[in-house]
Amino acid sequence: MTNDFMVQITENSVIHVVDDDASFRRSLVFLLESLGWPVQAHASAADFLAACPAPPDDFGCLVLDIRMPGMNGLELQQALRARGWTPAVVFMTGHGDVELAVQAMKQGAFDFLEKPFRDQALLDTVAAAVRHGGEQRATEQRREQAQALLDRLSPREREVARLVALGLPNKLVARKLEISEKTVHVHRQHVMEKTEVGSAAELARLMLRIDPRALD
Repeated sequence: MTNDFMVQITENSVIHVVDDDASFRRSLVFLLESLGWPVQAHASAADFLAACPAPPDDFGCLVLDIRMPGMNGLELQQALRARGWTPAVVFMTGHGDVELAVQAMKQGAFDFLEKPFRDQALLDTVAAAVRHGGEQRATEQRREQAQALLDRLSPREREVARLVALGLPNKLVARKLEISEKTVHVHRQHVMEKTEVGSAAELARLMLRIDPRALD
């Protein structure tokens, strides 16, 4: 792990630890804070949900025990997914919990560690999870920005935009939509202005950023 990366996640990313074992929870917090990470500890899934009812801007990753009284780790993960939140989750599992861990991975968990695990294994996994979560957030922000631009278009402009993004010249767009080539030219100009792009290729990238199958 580079020093630059370490500084980045230290300044911007909070690690949330959820474990009902108080002494183990304290040891995890001490280990993570020893590298400069900001850490928040929670004794239960309910405590975490109360502290983070919505995704905080500085969220790094969730280090989560899979077996806890009340709502267990897997149920917390499912509750977050139901809210539309898919944070980077590192599960901590005991002996015999591999089946649960595999289920958690299928539902989007980043990784799992079987107790007892080495300190360095936890630190490396948390660093990778934070980086993964940051990449996910950046992708989602780009998608939201692209959607906001395309939302400026009228229904007809959307039709023109899709055909232009597919590389069709104005003459073919006009034929497909049964409108004049001059009208297509006007719509095309409006599309480029409203979406703030300068070419059909840029328009295609914008649409694919929202939906990879948009131009199928």
